Amino acid sequence: MTAWDAWNYRESVGRGPGSRDLVGYHVHATDGDIGKVDEASNEAGNSRLVVDTGPWIFGRKVVLPAGTVQRVDDDDQKVYVDLTKDQIKDSPEWDQSSAGMDDADRGRLDTYYGGYYR
Repeated sequence: MTAWDAWNYRESVGRGPGSRDLVGYHVHATDGDIGKVDEASNEAGNSRLVVDTGPWIFGRKVVLPAGTVQRVDDDDQKVYVDLTKDQIKDSPEWDQSSAGMDDADRGRLDTYYGGYYR
């Protein structure tokens, strides 16, 4: 088994430079819909999704590292992650006022989500 890579899509997902943009896709946890992709990055070693959860968790946006993506259905515009809604809801806060992700944000998210994959 290879180590979980938080910030790159799994090979089986088939995403990378030149892939279709995921902004606007619906995001599904293992137990239901969590919102829509508001921002997406395919940057090598820093790929992630920013999901607008709408009213589900009071309009909070959450960051999902690319490694949480299980599969993408481009035909139905859906992204499937292999986490539960509660696991996503309990994720660390992300300071949306900062310009992008800093090392501290990445570290908190990597530690939090990594606990489910290691």
